[in-house]
This record gives sequence, C-alpha cells and structure tokens, in this order.
Amino acid sequence: MEQNRTQEAKKRMLKALSSSLGIVTTALKSADVGRTTFYSWLQNDEEFVKQVKEVESIKIDFILSKYLECIKDKVPSVVVHAAKTQLGLSEKQQIDVTTQGEKINKIEIEIVKPKDKDE
Repeated sequence: MEQNRTQEAKKRMLKALSSSLGIVTTALKSADVGRTTFYSWLQNDEEFVKQVKEVESIKIDFILSKYLECIKDKVPSVVVHAAKTQLGLSEKQQIDVTTQGEKINKIEIEIVKPKDKDE
C-alpha cells in the first residue's frame, strides 16, 4: 500500500500539471516533486499515468479551443495556418514532371551562374 504522503504528493502533482497545462517543469516546482520521482510514478503507477493523460487531453482541448477562437475572430495568420493544415490549401506551386506514363530514369540539372550586374 502506498504511503499517505506519496498519495498527497501525486495529488499535488496532478493539480499542478493541470494548472500548468501539462508543463512538467512548472508543475514539478509548484508541487515540490522531483523529476526522478515523477517519472518513476509514470513507470510504476498505471492509475497515475491515466490521470496524467487526462491532463494532456485537457491541454489539447484548451489549445484547440483557442485555435478555433482565433479562426472565428479572423486572425489572419491563424486562418492561413488553418487553411494550410486543415484544408490542405497551399501556397506552393506543383509542377507535373511526368513523361506521359514513362518512367524517369535520369534527371539532369544544369546550374547556371548569374550574370554580374556590370556585364
């Protein structure tokens, strides 16, 4: 059976993780728990792992909600990011270099030096 102070330390750590949105270093300092102890708990306590994963889910939900708020508020950089990552839109131009179904066996690239402005 786990000692009462260990149970209390785990509770403090989970609360600190939740407050810091999963930032371990911040939570460790806040809960006064050592990094080695925390990672030992993760290796040896399945229930603790489940609770830490729940905090991760809360963090992801929080980030997603802020992301969607920015899209709703039409923050330009976020709208562009969403268009690229969520809708697959891109600023890249793709060039079709197929050879009417034939395989490309060799590609040659010629590097040309730019002319000097004085010439």
